[in-house]
Amino acid sequence: MASPRLETYCCPNRDAATQLVMDFQPEVFCGVCIGSASVSLVLTILQLLPKKGQSLRKMPKASSSSTILLLISICDILGGLGMIFRSSVWLGFPGFVANISVVNGTDVWPSAFCVGSAMWIQLLYSAGFWWLFCYAVDSYLVVRRSAGLSTIVLYHMMTWGLAVMLCVEGIALLYYPSLSSCENGLEHAIPHYITTYAPLLLVLVVNPILFRRTVSAVASLLKGRQGIYTENERRLGTEIQIRYFKIMLVFVICWSSNIINESLLFYLEMQPDINELLLKNIRSAALITWIIMGVLNPMQGFLFTLAFYGWTGWRVDLKWRKREVPWESMSSSTAGENAYPSPVNYQSNIHDSKKISTTDSQQTDEAISMLSESNTSGDDRLTRSSPIYQGW
Repeated sequence: MASPRLETYCCPNRDAATQLVMDFQPEVFCGVCIGSASVSLVLTILQLLPKKGQSLRKMPKASSSSTILLLISICDILGGLGMIFRSSVWLGFPGFVANISVVNGTDVWPSAFCVGSAMWIQLLYSAGFWWLFCYAVDSYLVVRRSAGLSTIVLYHMMTWGLAVMLCVEGIALLYYPSLSSCENGLEHAIPHYITTYAPLLLVLVVNPILFRRTVSAVASLLKGRQGIYTENERRLGTEIQIRYFKIMLVFVICWSSNIINESLLFYLEMQPDINELLLKNIRSAALITWIIMGVLNPMQGFLFTLAFYGWTGWRVDLKWRKREVPWESMSSSTAGENAYPSPVNYQSNIHDSKKISTTDSQQTDEAISMLSESNTSGDDRLTRSSPIYQGW
């Protein structure tokens, strides 16, 4: 799982709270991490692969939001691989990992492995948090018609730049001036924890606000297109709102245990003796949430694909054919051609077949279409009765 305690454990003079959780059934904990990450990895890849009998529609270019969704999944997959590798080494070579606790050890490889694997996991999940924030921003910009060709470039610069900068800064402050002196004071640890949890808290606080504003803007677009707000359009707005709710629900489920666990461990660190009888319940809660983190953090990748596309089915099509397989379109900004799983439209027969001729109305239809598409059934049936889709 992804926790700043992984980097803290690389310090030979680690604090008592970190020692408590890292020494609690390490074999069981590593096994849980490997199992959860492996299941999530397999199911996430299964969700993204094209399916047999899948209906296709031609879409010349993938949108920036569809690219963002792909990058979020890639970050989760690579982060899960980091968890599997780290936990496997811990299980397979316990003597190698034990050398980390030697303060004046001459073998630098155990510490290098500890720091490197921890940074890999933190960097990938931190980048995933930033991409999720960019997804909310892009969804809002597309309904405001402010997204353009350059937005995906800006998202790349912001996401990878901030993720690398915060990760390196936090690690540098934690291990300054060397591994043997880190964790000697809170001035080393607190900046590291802030840089780790800053993007997570940003998503928890800002994304719901952006999603709410996007839903309100969608309602205004639907009302302004024909001057009426029918039951079908109200249903479409509700579906978009539910979609954003699912995304935030998955995020809260997967990462709330981290915040609870970190709060409990910080409280224990501030106590003179964490082994006091009065702190037994707090220690138990910290250990329970520690195991829960090992289960839920790696599962984010698979759960996000369910929130993005729904269940896409088991029938994988591994035959390579020269064809365009569309990704879920979520914004009007473009980022090159890609082949992705085919989305299913939420709405069916919500408008007549009359094509809207004005440019403004076409832009409105495209924006609503991009926000409303998602996989909702295993048979991947596509509806085309709306003028939103007749222009594609």
